[in-house]
Amino acid sequence: MTISFEIPEHIQQQSQLVRWIAESTMRPYARELDEREHERPTAFVEQMWPILRDQQKATLDKLRQAEGGTGESGDKPKSGRVSTRMLGLMMQVEMLSWGDTGIYLCLPSPALGGAAIEAVGTTAQKLRLLQRFAEGDQPVWGAMAITEPGAGSDNSAMSTTAVFDEETNEWVINGEKIFITSGKLALEESNGLVIVWATVNKAAGRAGIKSFVVEAGTPGVSIGKVEIKHGIRASDTASIVFNNARIPADNILGSAEVQMSKDSKGFQGAMATFDASRPLVAASALGIGRAALEFVKEKLAENGVEIPYGVPYHKLTAIQRDVLEMEAQLRSAYLLTLRSINMLDEGAHNSLEASMAKLKAGRAVTFIAQKAVELLGPMGYSREWLAEKWMRDAKINAIYEGTDQINCLIVARRILGYSRNELA
Repeated sequence: MTISFEIPEHIQQQSQLVRWIAESTMRPYARELDEREHERPTAFVEQMWPILRDQQKATLDKLRQAEGGTGESGDKPKSGRVSTRMLGLMMQVEMLSWGDTGIYLCLPSPALGGAAIEAVGTTAQKLRLLQRFAEGDQPVWGAMAITEPGAGSDNSAMSTTAVFDEETNEWVINGEKIFITSGKLALEESNGLVIVWATVNKAAGRAGIKSFVVEAGTPGVSIGKVEIKHGIRASDTASIVFNNARIPADNILGSAEVQMSKDSKGFQGAMATFDASRPLVAASALGIGRAALEFVKEKLAENGVEIPYGVPYHKLTAIQRDVLEMEAQLRSAYLLTLRSINMLDEGAHNSLEASMAKLKAGRAVTFIAQKAVELLGPMGYSREWLAEKWMRDAKINAIYEGTDQINCLIVARRILGYSRNELA
């Protein structure tokens, strides 16, 4: 597999537009919205919705073409050229997170919910559910609910249940989900949706876990605690309680059949969501890291400190070495992310590469943001500059979409060929 480092012209043009939005609509309000947690950035939403809607429309058009033609997934154009959809999304996510990652997470889009639909849903479900994000006049939010009070990284401990009621032809969901990004927005705004993971057969363990589409306004669904957070404060992170919430039978993504074999596609299909979402989380980390690095270099230059390249390491000052290490960490994370994104666009299985990219980017941005605060001295720690905010925002990248420890395990299992029972 080869990777081109040339960014297509249409993606460069899109990135320029997104950069303008990040500079004009996000960065100037980053501090204000961080301190007024959960307040929706209306101006940003209004500017981004037409762009996001057009992107979803392009995806929907490909699905419709595939449904009416070859019946394939539509990931590749009919000409046979590799798609650049995920590459474009990666560049967009990085740029928006450079503007402000908390505000970026307020995006009106399918987000993780859409990733789950694409990973697990049938073609008919994709067409039906993604249509609202592509053709509506008003912004639409999506979210995904996995984590529970008693089930974080160990999904086999999931206790939220979905029981099929044959008399009404509905699924009845009971349980609680926590730490749901955009969960409040997805349920309070009309036409939003949340993808909920629940077990249809507790005895089957992970094989009995399925994904369900829960629409905004569904009776029996309520928003619980809305978290007060360390970072990414502009975004909402909520818990959702399901009390005999009834949803239509066809709102289960994929098949309701529980396969007890090791190659069960139910849970594996749901986990494929992370193969698409983890590289985008890595891209978000890159945006924060680049914002912190650029700011440090700018402030150092103002004080007459230049960063020389091609100079022997022992001739550099401690500050110069630190900045070069920050650049090296950011670049290596970028390359791993680019590889995992490229594999997605080529339709290749990227579970290993997605975890590697997410793990590296999360560690790199944490190092870069902390080093930025250190190099900037007292002003780096003050609230007058955004450096301390970037440090707070950076930490989430080592937690959500699988903690560093979980992704380390995934990488080790994939490389060594061990199962989760052999290496836990």
